[in-house]
Amino acid sequence: MKNLKYLLILLIATTFSGCNVYNFTGTGKIDAKTFQVNFFQNNADLVEPGIDRQFTLALQDLIMGQTNLNLVSNGGDLVYEGEIVDYRTTPMTATAVTSGGDVGAAQNRLTIRVQVRFTNKKKETDDFEKSFEFYYDFPGSGLPTGAILNEALKVIFERITQDIFNESLAKW
Repeated sequence: MKNLKYLLILLIATTFSGCNVYNFTGTGKIDAKTFQVNFFQNNADLVEPGIDRQFTLALQDLIMGQTNLNLVSNGGDLVYEGEIVDYRTTPMTATAVTSGGDVGAAQNRLTIRVQVRFTNKKKETDDFEKSFEFYYDFPGSGLPTGAILNEALKVIFERITQDIFNESLAKW
């Protein structure tokens, strides 16, 4: 009975000690202490005002929420920079021809692509330059403005920032 008690304590101790490098966000041990996210300029042909600031803040918020790194304005161990390179709306499916002979879009797609340069000053082999892209489909009768635009940006930026996080820190 005494040996069973020690065996149980040993089993519990080894179970919890295996979790010291992994956390629930999927990142392993991060040697860095600080990160910076430089302003992501909107260089797309079609410019939607304010999305550059929204994207920059979304990336900062995600990294702060999923790591214990400190945000700095310069000299960060990890540096995220880049630009929004594409913002476009395209028709996805057409409606039937009406009696007036018109054909319209039943569904449209807003697509945003961001070019990212990531620099890890502690581990240069992690550096990359890569584009990330995602989309949001909305009814053809609507325009990407107001509530539709807000929801589209939320969905698109959530996915793109998570993909950037995974590529730079989670290594998924």
